[in-house]
Amino acid sequence: MAETMQSLDQLGTLKPAAPEAPKYVQKLDKQGRAYATGKRKNAVARVWIKPGNGRIEVNGRDSPIYFARPVLRMLISQPFVVTDRLGQFDVWCTVSGGGLSGQAGAVRHGISKALTFYEPGLRPVLKHGGFLTRDSRVVERKKYGRHKARRRPQYSKR
Repeated sequence: MAETMQSLDQLGTLKPAAPEAPKYVQKLDKQGRAYATGKRKNAVARVWIKPGNGRIEVNGRDSPIYFARPVLRMLISQPFVVTDRLGQFDVWCTVSGGGLSGQAGAVRHGISKALTFYEPGLRPVLKHGGFLTRDSRVVERKKYGRHKARRRPQYSKR
C-alpha cells in the first residue's frame, strides 16, 4: 500500500496527501529589501539588498573607498558575477570586527545569503560556487610555553 503518498483517515478511507510547500521562499522586509548576516574570521556583516543600479555602500562609504584593494572589490562582487546579476542590485551593509580581508569575506557571504532570500532560484548556483558556506577558519589561540600558537622556543644545545 502506498501510504507515503496518501494517508488513511480514522474511518479507513484514503485521502490525498497535502501538496508539498516550496522549500525556499522569498523573504523581504516592508521596504522590499532582503536581509542577511555574513561572517568570516572575526568580521560580521549585516547586508541589505534591493533592486537598483549596482551601488555597494559599506559603513556609509562607497565600496571602492572602503575596500581600496582591487582584490577585495572583486571578492564582494563575485556573487553577482556568478549569478549574472551584476549592476542589478543596490547593497547597503554595516560590517564590524576583524580586518579588511575578513570584512570583505563577510560582506560576500552576506550578499550571497541575501540573494538567496531575494531570489530562491539562485541558491543552487551560489551553493555550487561555495558562497553560502561560512568559512569557519579562525585564528588559533596562543598556548603557554610557546611564542605563538605553535612556534616553540628556540632550541639551545649548550
